Amino acid sequence: QVQLVESGGGSVQAGGSLRLSCAASGEPFTWYCMAWFRQAPGKEREWVASIDTSGGTSYVDSVKGRFTISRDKANRTLYLQMNSLKPEDTAMYYCAARKWQCGGAFGYWGQGTQVTVSS
Repeated sequence: QVQLVESGGGSVQAGGSLRLSCAASGEPFTWYCMAWFRQAPGKEREWVASIDTSGGTSYVDSVKGRFTISRDKANRTLYLQMNSLKPEDTAMYYCAARKWQCGGAFGYWGQGTQVTVSS
């Protein structure tokens, strides 16, 4: 099992930047595919980005070129660097983990961190 704790959310103006962090504890961090999801009020949860155990990354089209997912294996931390933020990026952001491969449902979740982007 792995435990996840997010931080780094906040309020910014459109065009600004934020970096989200997700600290992992428990089983070896390198065993897990890691991802970021988000959920805006009244909308379904949306996958944003993921990084596999080899460092390969994937992004939803709406954030490509603006967001970067990365992982620090030594510090057991997942990051999401968010640049050129837009009001439509406003959501609760969740860190998630899935053992080994990225395909399939994620079984471990953090509590979320709120990101609010004003126009």
